Amino acid sequence: MISRRLLRIKVLKAMYGWLVGGMGDVKLSRKELRASIDATYDLYFLMLWLIVEVRRLAAERIELGRSKYLPTEEEKNPNTKFVDNPFIRSIADSEVVRDRLKKRKLRWSEDVIRDVYNSLTQNELYSSYMSSEGGDQQFVRDFFSAPFVEDNELLEEALEERSVLWSDDAGFAIIMVDRTLEKMKQGRPLRVVSQFRGDEDEKFADRLFVAAVHDYDDNLRLVERFSANWDVERIALMDNLIATTATAEMHTFPDIPTRVVLDEYIEISKYYSTHGSNQFINGVLDKIAGEVRQ
Repeated sequence: MISRRLLRIKVLKAMYGWLVGGMGDVKLSRKELRASIDATYDLYFLMLWLIVEVRRLAAERIELGRSKYLPTEEEKNPNTKFVDNPFIRSIADSEVVRDRLKKRKLRWSEDVIRDVYNSLTQNELYSSYMSSEGGDQQFVRDFFSAPFVEDNELLEEALEERSVLWSDDAGFAIIMVDRTLEKMKQGRPLRVVSQFRGDEDEKFADRLFVAAVHDYDDNLRLVERFSANWDVERIALMDNLIATTATAEMHTFPDIPTRVVLDEYIEISKYYSTHGSNQFINGVLDKIAGEVRQ
């Protein structure tokens, strides 16, 4: 399921687009926000399918070797441990996954599949697995955390070309894939993770975005009031967006502990704002939190 942290990041990006776009059509921004969240769930299915496609290519290579006029002994009797992996087969047989891919027109390019396959077969992970007994589930989990997937430039470029909404989302999608694989049972149908934890999470991003937009000016004045000791001209736009959105969340979701809200946005600022922004966010939000609690 999509984490609250990613939902907060999606809201921040929607806020940024709304702000630099002239603070215009909120309805359109809400629609784009939901599309961005749905696209992350699409990416989860696409990432899950990657190993199925690599397995398909491996099977084709095996059949090609067998069909040679004079195949080698290895080509006549290939090691099929990878293509026979029962956990990959469960993914491939999942109608839920297949239906989502077909409905949303999701597929990997052959260039990406070949690149991942070649990198996999040259990796120690593959050679160790192929010469071992068992370890099928762990191999599939290790596949997605290996550099030829997590740090694959060709794969990243393919995702960016496919959808701008997938920017920075691959890591989150891989976490969802790993949670799916962790709970798999051999011989049982694949159970995909749900998009949201529940109704509250499904509405969370939209409610937060609407509140952040509606109270943006008031929250910005509050941030500026508690930024007296900071050089206002050096405060990045994203810092203000993080601080005002966090303030909106504290007002809108009083059931979420204030410390949780602060910690989440401080962590987000480490990746999406300038160096040292987390200190500014921490200092300002701590003061705002005190007022909100009162």
